[in-house]
Amino acid sequence: MTEIFNKINELAEKYSDYTAQNLSKLVQIQSESMSEELVQKELVRQMEEAGFDEVRIDGLGNVIGRIGNGKKILAIDAHMDTVGEGNPKNWDFHWLNGEIKDGYVHGRGTVDQEGGAAAFVTSGRILKELGFDKDMTIYFTGTVMEEDCDGLCWKYLWEEEKIRPDFAISTEPTNMNVYRGHRGRMEIRVSFRGLSCHGSAPERGDNAIYKASRGALAIEELNNHLSTDEFLGKGSVTISEFKSGSPSLCAVADYAHLHLDRRLTWGETKESAVAEVEKAMEGLGATVEVLHYEEVAWTGLKYGMEKYFPTWKIPEDHHVVQTGVETFKKLFKKDPIVDKWTFSTNGVTMNGYFDIPMIGFGPGNEVMAHAPDERVAIKDLVEASAFYAGYAYLL
Repeated sequence: MTEIFNKINELAEKYSDYTAQNLSKLVQIQSESMSEELVQKELVRQMEEAGFDEVRIDGLGNVIGRIGNGKKILAIDAHMDTVGEGNPKNWDFHWLNGEIKDGYVHGRGTVDQEGGAAAFVTSGRILKELGFDKDMTIYFTGTVMEEDCDGLCWKYLWEEEKIRPDFAISTEPTNMNVYRGHRGRMEIRVSFRGLSCHGSAPERGDNAIYKASRGALAIEELNNHLSTDEFLGKGSVTISEFKSGSPSLCAVADYAHLHLDRRLTWGETKESAVAEVEKAMEGLGATVEVLHYEEVAWTGLKYGMEKYFPTWKIPEDHHVVQTGVETFKKLFKKDPIVDKWTFSTNGVTMNGYFDIPMIGFGPGNEVMAHAPDERVAIKDLVEASAFYAGYAYLL
C-alpha cells in the first residue's frame, strides 16, 4: 500500500499543471445556478479526456462520471454552479479570468467549488493510470443548483437516478482538513396582515409594518437563546429580508413579511424551529411557513423541494472518517485536523435525508467562498487529487 500511495503522490504532482489548467477553463465559464450548461459540457470533456469509464448528464443537468463497476459505491461530489460577481469594485482582477499566477488559480468558483471538480478529474486519471481494480464503483458527480438550493441535486440523484452510495466525499472547501458535519438550515417566512387606510389618518388602519417590526425584534431576541452543540456550535436565526406592501405610498401598509435564515445545530428540528418562531410571534397575528423551492434547471426540467436542510454529523470514530484520517496520514505524513463547515453543503440531503456516511475534504478555505478575489492554491488542488485517489484505495 505504501508503494501505491507514493505513486499517487508522484502522479498528483506530475499532473499539477493539468489540474490547474482544467480549473482555469471551468472558472472562465460563467455558471450561476440554472445556467450551468457550458461548464457542465466542459466537465464532461475533461472527464472523457481523463479516461473515465462512463460520462453522462442526467435530466437535472448533473454530470455523472464513473470509474469501476464494483459492488461498493463511493460518490465524490462537487457542485459546479457559483454565485455571481457581486460588486466589481471589490475585485483586484476580473472575476472570470481563471488566471494561473503565483501558485494560485484565480476567479469565482476556484474555492466554491469547481476546484474540487478539477481535483477529482485528476484523481480519476490517476486511478485509471494505476489500473484501479477494487470491487468498487466510484461516481464523480458535478452537480447543479447547489447555491440556489443545497442538496436538491442529490435528491434527484437518489430518487430519480437511483444512485445509492455506500460512502461519499464532499469536495467543498475544508482548508485541507477532514470535515465530518455542519449545521443544517431552513428558510422561514413570517407574514403579517394589516388593514390599509389613507396615510393622512393612520389611526383608521392597522399597519402591518409595525407588527413586523415588533416581530423582527422578537427574532433578534430569539437568536440569543438557541441551543448549542459541543461540536457544531450554536443554532442561529437572522432576518435576511423585510418586505411590505400597501395600496400606495400614501396608505398604511396592509402586508409585511420577514424572511428568516435559520441555522440548526444538533438536536434542533424543523418542527422545533417553527414552534420557536410561532411562540416569538404570539399576539402579532403572524403566519409562519417553511418555504418551498421549485425552479427550472438548465435542461428545462422543473424540480423542487422544501427549504429544510437537516443538520448532520458523523462520529469521529466512524469508518468513513477514520479512512479519511488514515488516507491523509499515509499521503502527507502528518495528522489532519478533523473539523466541520460553518456553511451548508449537499451533505444536507446526502447524509441529512439519505444517511450516506460521508466526509468533507476540499481545496481552499471556506472564508474565500462568495468573497471577492477568490483564489485557490495549486498545492491544495494537487493534494486533493491525491487524497480522493488514496481514499478509494484505502476504503
